Amino acid sequence: MTERVVLITGANGGLGTFVTKRFLETGAMVVGGSRKISKEDFEGPNFVPLPADFTEPNAVRDAIASVVTRFGRLDVLVHVVGGFAGGSTVAETDDATWGQMRDLNLTSAFYVLRAAIPHLRKSGKGRAIAIGSLAAVEPHAGLGAYVTFKSALTTLVRTVALENKDSGMTANVVLPGTMDTSANRKSMPGADFSKWVQPADVADLVLWLADERSGHINGMAIPIDSPKA
Repeated sequence: MTERVVLITGANGGLGTFVTKRFLETGAMVVGGSRKISKEDFEGPNFVPLPADFTEPNAVRDAIASVVTRFGRLDVLVHVVGGFAGGSTVAETDDATWGQMRDLNLTSAFYVLRAAIPHLRKSGKGRAIAIGSLAAVEPHAGLGAYVTFKSALTTLVRTVALENKDSGMTANVVLPGTMDTSANRKSMPGADFSKWVQPADVADLVLWLADERSGHINGMAIPIDSPKA
């Protein structure tokens, strides 16, 4: 990956931190995007912070343009940005929650993919990987807004795969089960953490999908769950 330029959105989040570190270990040039991020967040000369709000179309357009202007290319997009809210039935879901889940889990992906696709196509072996959710495979009571937009994310990514396969670009979505992050432990302190997915395993899967040799994997929704679950 030493000659590849990688953009990771949500780079310093619970999963994003693992993904960013994994790519940095390969020697790739990693641009880490987040609302708040700095050079000090990750070690190494091949890390570049990119503060941006990925739910705003103009901010996304400018962010992608800045990457291409600086490096002349974009080879890999890993879209980690997302959010979770649950506990309300559809009838109880307020507008703010619906809008937040839409913007974080679907609209941000649309803006980033729309801006990045032309450059990923030029790469010849462009890779787009989005992080979805295993919960989005089927409906869940009390998670209506979250599951709706994570499900739509999968459809969006698979559509991108169909539309761009002629260029050598691939697009896939990873569907993790509950991940063993500090935020999840804090919100569910009574859970059995041994049944949760390790973020490092998800990062390894993402890296494999980003590899130039993974061109035969395209338009897939790939589940990853703990073997103990």
